[in-house]
Amino acid sequence: LPSMLMFGVILASSGLLLMIEKGILAEVKPLQPAGREPSRRGHVEEAAGDLEDEVLRDVRNRTIRAVCGQRAMPRSVWELPAGQRRTVLRHLLVSDKYRFLYCYVPKVACSNWKRILKVLDGALESVDVKLKMDHKSDLVFLGDMKPDEISYRLKNYYKFLFVRNPMERLLSAYRNKFGEIKEYQQKYGVEIVRRYRKNGGNSAGDDVTFSEFLRYLLDEEAERMNEHWMPIYNLCQPCAVRYDFIGSYERLNADANYVLERVQSPSFVRFPERQSWYKPVTAETLHYYLCNTQRRLIKELLPKYILDFSLFAYPLPNITSEFCRQ
Repeated sequence: LPSMLMFGVILASSGLLLMIEKGILAEVKPLQPAGREPSRRGHVEEAAGDLEDEVLRDVRNRTIRAVCGQRAMPRSVWELPAGQRRTVLRHLLVSDKYRFLYCYVPKVACSNWKRILKVLDGALESVDVKLKMDHKSDLVFLGDMKPDEISYRLKNYYKFLFVRNPMERLLSAYRNKFGEIKEYQQKYGVEIVRRYRKNGGNSAGDDVTFSEFLRYLLDEEAERMNEHWMPIYNLCQPCAVRYDFIGSYERLNADANYVLERVQSPSFVRFPERQSWYKPVTAETLHYYLCNTQRRLIKELLPKYILDFSLFAYPLPNITSEFCRQ
């Protein structure tokens, strides 16, 4: 995007967020997502009744319309460069039975959504089945279809994705991949340490620091990143694909149940409960990592994820001295 457009996006979304915080929009009647009806699961009324959430969704919708309405922005997946088109089509999962497309974003509960798709397709008996998630088998990817089949589904199916605070998502990916997954330690960790640490040639890749990880992201092209830390904008292309609903990780259960109701899934299908072993990124954890990282590093990284912050109405991270002293 041209620099002036980027500045306008940041300014507009930041101003709207400030208005929300100060209660200026308290009397504004927000746009209601289409099709809100009483739910068999009993959660949709709660989601619909949360004024702050509805205003925030309205901010997101208006910002996306403003940015995507610019002449230079893509209007369909066919206007995207080949590499970008491959990425988004590879991340759009298809349910022909329930006529929806879901753009999965790693580290935004995508494993649970994939589990739901397998249950809806009959490949899994229940979302509670205890097994390691296979992220490829028994799933239908839009990218595997013919162009006319792709166009039909993009035009006629219900489309949704879920988003998350960009810095929180990056921290979640860092802790998971470099703290627990040997494959990532060997494939990425060894190279990161070798590249950014003096005398780091003997590392097994399991001791990558958060600062080293962020330095690595700074040097990577967004379009070539691993999907676990690629910006959501690049993964799901919200200008080229007009999503009917954008849910958030912060309201995961309520938004997920709304989507399940909207696509008319069977009433026994519910969003899975969080696993007992899962250690979520808390506000305190994020505060600790951000405040123990060079501010310059975070500020230099923000432009790479600025569309995720702006389009999805997430505030930029607070790394002021006053905040970090708390």
